Amino acid sequence: MDNQILLSVKNVSKSFPLKGKQRKNVVQDVSFDIYKGETLALVGESGCGKSTLANLIMGILEADSGEIYFDGARISGLPEKARRPYRKRMQMVFQDPASSLDPRMTIRNIIAEPLKAWHICESRKELDEKISELLDMVEMRKDCLDRYPHQFSGGQKQRIGIARAIATNPDFLICDESVSALDVSVQAQILNLLKKLKEQENLTCLFISHDLSVVNFIADRVCVINGGIICETAPTDRLFAEPQNEYTKYLLSSVYPL
Repeated sequence: MDNQILLSVKNVSKSFPLKGKQRKNVVQDVSFDIYKGETLALVGESGCGKSTLANLIMGILEADSGEIYFDGARISGLPEKARRPYRKRMQMVFQDPASSLDPRMTIRNIIAEPLKAWHICESRKELDEKISELLDMVEMRKDCLDRYPHQFSGGQKQRIGIARAIATNPDFLICDESVSALDVSVQAQILNLLKKLKEQENLTCLFISHDLSVVNFIADRVCVINGGIICETAPTDRLFAEPQNEYTKYLLSSVYPL
């Protein structure tokens, strides 16, 4: 990790309409920075705004107010054509590996899709070599290429999703509850894989989770979010040893009771 900021979220808010003229504030005046090479964890209960923030960063949703910067350039509010170059550098691993993979596509075509979309390979031979390289990186065998997602376990599907996410050689990766749907033993394997790829590919990561034990393993720093508001940010070791906010203490007590 260095001292250069890759992603900066400044005073971002987002609400959604309810019945009538009422609105629900999901993200409220949120600000944080992510430094190049670090893994920042965003942790909180279900429904606290974590995934909404991920969607705002990726441009899937637009903020009501505030600004988001990537590598020094403002990316919030950009029209799709202007934002497109950043999409190659920002990728996402989703919570449910089954629903994030097209069941009608073979694994070969799933991994090839971003490579073709961004014209990364100039020939069929180069494409096949790149797909094989990506499978090696996520520790999958090459005999899986002509099979379909339903033929794989949850952990294997998530490895395929990770291979697809890193196919464009991104700088920034959002992992949105990417191990929460997996068995505990498989979670450990995927977490170790993500840590290895982070170092190997020099990735910067936003790791979204409600599981503090997972966060303690993988994160360099932690942002705790409650009701759409950031209530505490600290290096992981310090946050677990000396939490300052009452909500943080409550979350920690639910995992590490006194």
